Amino acid sequence: MFTGLVQGLGYVQRANDYQLEIVCQPGTGPRILRDLEIGDSVAVDGACLTVEQILAQGFVVSVSPETLARTTLGQRSPQDPVNLETSLRVGSKLGGHFVTGHVDGQGELLAVSQSATSWELRLGGLDPALRPYILPKGSITVNGISLTIADCDVSGDWFSVAVIPHTYGQTNLAGLAIGDRVNLEGDILGKYVQRLMALPSNSPGEAAPISPNFLMEHGYL
Repeated sequence: MFTGLVQGLGYVQRANDYQLEIVCQPGTGPRILRDLEIGDSVAVDGACLTVEQILAQGFVVSVSPETLARTTLGQRSPQDPVNLETSLRVGSKLGGHFVTGHVDGQGELLAVSQSATSWELRLGGLDPALRPYILPKGSITVNGISLTIADCDVSGDWFSVAVIPHTYGQTNLAGLAIGDRVNLEGDILGKYVQRLMALPSNSPGEAAPISPNFLMEHGYL
């Protein structure tokens, strides 16, 4: 489990067909490697990966064909920075939202503009699996970064986010070009609500299913 608050940047190098070596930038190494242990989880551009070997300036992880197909990790060159975040510790501050590191699909950067207070990114070309979780003021994870959806269309084909200068400058969002693909994860709470609402009506004596009326009665809509 992660929060979507990126701790630093690194680079991906292909160790072999099924392993990646993640090399931390000099300023990132102490934050990521300080208490890292074999078996720990690290979010690499939003994908939860398990540490199998610790190096002087990074670590080694294995990646499945599913991970390479669903994320952008297999497309990263050694010069492309990736966002890094170690797993959430019990008692740690939760400044973003609950992020599982299970990437749902990819999106494409359509436009970027700067205002006096933020950078606005517009993303589209979304995998269909993501569309139910695209809603105004909802949480979304972009390359492992916890962000709030500022605007979107009703079908979930595109959305925009406003990124404060600190986040923009300290993550790999600043290096994105129009047309670049990003990893996206929808809000886990939305996924459970969608699943529960899709269940058939319960038999007599069972708990009532989640429905729009149920949510309204309990203050969620």
